[in-house]
Amino acid sequence: MAAAVSDRGEAAGRYRAAQVGLSRLLVRDVRGLRRLILPQRLRESVPDWLAAMNAVVQQYARTSATLAAEFYDAQRTAAGVVGAPFTVPLADPPPREQVDESLRWATKDLWPRPAEEATPAQLQPMEVRLVQAEKKAQGVAQKLVTDTGRSTVQGAVRQDRQATAWARAAALGACAFCKLLASRGAVYKQDTADFRAHDNCHCGVIPVFKGQRFELSPQAREWERIYREYAAPYPEDQLRRFRLALAEHDSNPLPGSN
Repeated sequence: MAAAVSDRGEAAGRYRAAQVGLSRLLVRDVRGLRRLILPQRLRESVPDWLAAMNAVVQQYARTSATLAAEFYDAQRTAAGVVGAPFTVPLADPPPREQVDESLRWATKDLWPRPAEEATPAQLQPMEVRLVQAEKKAQGVAQKLVTDTGRSTVQGAVRQDRQATAWARAAALGACAFCKLLASRGAVYKQDTADFRAHDNCHCGVIPVFKGQRFELSPQAREWERIYREYAAPYPEDQLRRFRLALAEHDSNPLPGSN
């Protein structure tokens, strides 16, 4: 009988905790860099902030990739894979251009604009805009760093002849979009899909190897049931209906969704 692997396995839980811990350290460092942005000298200070943020993202992305490789190796060993050894290729950190573009989006409301062209967010006091920019930058940096770890596992699945698929593991408090994708199980084959994530997304990638069968955790099975019962019959409106159904029927709804 094939061995079972799940999105709620002990190893997956340890890996998720490690990545969440890494994200917390990242947020701490991002907060510390906010002092580099000088409201009275945006044109001169923002480039320095971007350079510092790039260095931080690169550093944490490499650590994220290393954690992911260690997790993949542990899962491969637990699966009892035999044959030639496999070295997990570490995904590269995001290129500077991608980091800069994401961070410029996060700080776009800081720049002065004529009142008739400004959005409500851009008309807020500068201190409010700085706080919002910092929150966006934290989310952007977290996604870029965690994506590097997720890409490491996905890349290993694509290159490892003993791997057959990967599954998405969503946190209990994940958004409706993530819970929907996680409820599909190990339907993601080696070359069929990229990992769709959003800022502050803590979903993980679970590799599945030959001789294993993937089993949804009780939580993911509940999400699957809710989807089939309340959203699947409505192809044009599935995500909205799924979100509403989760708020009413999920035992782990998002805070404030009820």
